[in-house]
Amino acid sequence: MSTLQASFLEPGQPPQLTEGGDVLARVSVAKQTSSLPRYIAIEGPVGVGKTTLANKLAELLNYPLMLEPVTENPFLDRFYAEGSNQALPTQLFFLLHRAKQVTQIPEDDLFDQTLIADFMIEKDDLFARLTLDSEELELYQQIHKTLAIDPPKPDLVIYLQAPATVLRQRVLGRGLEFERAIDVEYLDALADSYTEFFHYYSDAPVLIVNAAEIDFANNQRHFHALLEQILEMEGTRQFFNPNPTLL
Repeated sequence: MSTLQASFLEPGQPPQLTEGGDVLARVSVAKQTSSLPRYIAIEGPVGVGKTTLANKLAELLNYPLMLEPVTENPFLDRFYAEGSNQALPTQLFFLLHRAKQVTQIPEDDLFDQTLIADFMIEKDDLFARLTLDSEELELYQQIHKTLAIDPPKPDLVIYLQAPATVLRQRVLGRGLEFERAIDVEYLDALADSYTEFFHYYSDAPVLIVNAAEIDFANNQRHFHALLEQILEMEGTRQFFNPNPTLL
């Protein structure tokens, strides 16, 4: 059992407070009383930290984890190297794989299920519009429509934002060879597309996080500050723009 998981309280036990223990105890109580979001989707452009945060939340909450198949896509390295010539097969692979994953979510029983995902299939059209020409986009949308995907709605979407220059630094820091060809212009256009998508998105509550200077992977104070925001989430849209020096 991880340190974070061990912080959960057993019924009748008093809180064992250490650094961040108060928020962990509150998370534990919220989990036991079923007042936490049960299906949390994490979104944002490449390099912003979706998968890192998804893994940490899944470990802490002991929720099942569903990750998008980035490294399994055989066309992705060619897309980053060649651009639009490889956009259609890249998008179709993601669409079909994500559609298969989404259909495995038992929607009728979702109230009794828990899930952390680092993608929403609803945003697939965002990438298609950014990378495909008009004829390819029409074909893609026809295939998408034929699949008749009707995914369950998350209880909470955590949308991570960061400037393209920050995204580029983080992508290079991951050390994946096929990602080295991603340029700042593409990341800038992608970040703008996400901003537009979430400007109109209204299917679930959204926690919008300025993740430019936040390190969820290595800084527990930053992670605990996000947990506070999740616990205090009110309404359909909330912004978290932290000053790391004050956390």
